[in-house]
Amino acid sequence: MTMAIVFDAVGTLLRADPPVADVYHLAGWQHGSQLGRDEVGRRMRAAFAASEAGEGLVREATSESLERERWRRIVASVFDDVPDAGGPLFRTLWQHFAQPQSWRLFDDVAATLAELAERGFRLAIASNFDRRLRAIVAADPTLRRCERSFISSEIGFPKPDSRFFAAAAAQLDLPTDQILLVGDDWTNDILGARAAGWQALWLDRKAVQTTEPSLHSLAELLAMVER
Repeated sequence: MTMAIVFDAVGTLLRADPPVADVYHLAGWQHGSQLGRDEVGRRMRAAFAASEAGEGLVREATSESLERERWRRIVASVFDDVPDAGGPLFRTLWQHFAQPQSWRLFDDVAATLAELAERGFRLAIASNFDRRLRAIVAADPTLRRCERSFISSEIGFPKPDSRFFAAAAAQLDLPTDQILLVGDDWTNDILGARAAGWQALWLDRKAVQTTEPSLHSLAELLAMVER
């Protein structure tokens, strides 16, 4: 029986509101960028993907300071038409996404977590965010149902690295086969968790055509764990 259900944060429990590309575009425009919204979104996705690259499922060590620098480089890469984009523009964006009001729960989160807690499952969060996530979790009664937040910048390694999952399992004090990871990122969440011996379920909110068993809504998790 699964004793703990651990959720990825962004894309699984949370979404940026307004969307990330909109926030980046507006902030860039305010600091003199001439890039269009679609171009900003494309550049942001490419820069973010490049920043997460690694060998197989192994990733380099991280920390709070390294995460901040990673995001500074992403902002500078996106806004190459803004002098010193890693300065005031970066700080504007960093502070925006630190605010709990910049995030919203997906509609299926509150009822699902409440029911899982009622059934006696231990709940937790596992995220490649940084320490800003703690204030976001603390501000939301639903997210406070999660007993722990495992954050890559604090653990020292990001998902999908096995060292992230080993540290989280040790803190939960459970055998790995009694932990289920639910997340929307195939590599970071599903492949990483399974390689570490965890169970894993892919949350495919966009309903991508695939033979992999998946959830299209967190509400579907209730029937799956019941079985």
